[in-house]
Amino acid sequence: MREYSFWFVVGSQLLYGPEVLETVAARAAEMAKELSRELPYPLVYKVTAKSNQEIAQVVKEANYDDSCAGIITWCHTFSPSKMWINGLAGLQKPYCHLATQYNREIPNEEIDMDFMNLNQAAHGDREHGFIAARLRMPRKVIAGHWQDKTVRERLGDWMKAAIGAAVSRELRVMRFGDNMREVAVTEGDKVEVQTKLGWQVNTWAVGDLVKEMNAVTEAEIDALMETYRENYDIATDNLEAIRYQAREEIAMKRMLDREGCKAFSNTFQDLYGMEQLPGLASQHLMAQGYGYGGEGDWKVAAMTAIMKAMGENGNGVSLFMEDYTYNLVPGAEYSLGAHMLEVCPCCAAGRPRIETHHLGIGMNEKDPARLVFEGKAGDAIVVSLIDMGGRLRLICQDIHCVKPILPMPNLPVARVMWQAEPSLTAGVECWITAGGAHHTVLSYDVTAQQMKDWCAMMDIEFVHITKDTTVESLEHDLFLSDLAWKLK
Repeated sequence: MREYSFWFVVGSQLLYGPEVLETVAARAAEMAKELSRELPYPLVYKVTAKSNQEIAQVVKEANYDDSCAGIITWCHTFSPSKMWINGLAGLQKPYCHLATQYNREIPNEEIDMDFMNLNQAAHGDREHGFIAARLRMPRKVIAGHWQDKTVRERLGDWMKAAIGAAVSRELRVMRFGDNMREVAVTEGDKVEVQTKLGWQVNTWAVGDLVKEMNAVTEAEIDALMETYRENYDIATDNLEAIRYQAREEIAMKRMLDREGCKAFSNTFQDLYGMEQLPGLASQHLMAQGYGYGGEGDWKVAAMTAIMKAMGENGNGVSLFMEDYTYNLVPGAEYSLGAHMLEVCPCCAAGRPRIETHHLGIGMNEKDPARLVFEGKAGDAIVVSLIDMGGRLRLICQDIHCVKPILPMPNLPVARVMWQAEPSLTAGVECWITAGGAHHTVLSYDVTAQQMKDWCAMMDIEFVHITKDTTVESLEHDLFLSDLAWKLK
């Protein structure tokens, strides 16, 4: 992944004189250096901006620097906000306003008018905040002392959302064939999505993949088989099925990398020339950070790649998921999520096993190999991006993953079990009311707040189902949101 950083732009003005401005610049550089030790991405001090020209110039540079994932502003002193208009109006990167001050407390003995003139962030940040509000700019406001743990955590969370925006803007999705026939939710307006989110979504023929598979050598397959053995337990005697998955993975990765794609989709209805639906192949690609969507669902494939990039170390515990069935026993209400073959092993509670089993759906000539495991317990979210016709809506629900309450020895797929907020039945009613899909991204390390920030950056609708959500309140919020988005 690209080496991203964030720019620290500090506001002041020329009226203070060179001595004050030197102090402001030194403090800003110190703060950026100290914060970078705690934040997930470097914070680079760029300039103490004192004029319209300086602000406009640094914004132009940020816009054209692909490694800059966003800017963080702070007004150490008073920075008249009219000088920010041209720069902010042209800003194309995510924007966070850090409302802080250098000193933590007011020094009782030292405070005089010189101190007040130098340390008037309370004055400067409010002036700065006004112009962003006046310009109707989407931005994140974080207030508190810059050395506080909570402030640094919130800055880090916002940075990860901004990384998601940067990845989205240059994301390319490879579709092997079309989507599953007659499925509504996997459809969508690719022109609108590229306009709003930056995704380039295009199709490659399955025959092209088969041609690439035929070019894979036995030596390449041998090397990947060793990687499989290092990471997974082989629980089948059908090594040829595993080798065939390795051949598929090598070919798909070669095509993805050649075309600059970080996400892909396929469908079991289009396996022209292939013996097996890619199972293990897709799972191991996801473990490397690629996004995936089944049944040709390119939207969930892209969101999986984005949320993986937003997670820890640029490849977090986010995975393609599908709601399958419910346990509706009173007091033990759970959702069981899985997919035919393709659940990323990043969420595994133990060491995954490679198994081969018959797949009774699709055009498989032979039994596909796949990873089988139980997902780990922990708080998480599930996310669904849907096309509402004229706008995009991201639905996010809080969930609590648990160790599966049943062993399910005859279920030959990876599986995750969870409790949904506010309850299973109320959560299902809310999800369906909002139009949530059966395909989701399940994430253990990306938060609902980060997804809300990401939606604000991408200018799309965000719906959050929490422990406090009711069907009635959600219906009311959706009605008002529908009116608001129609006016945009």
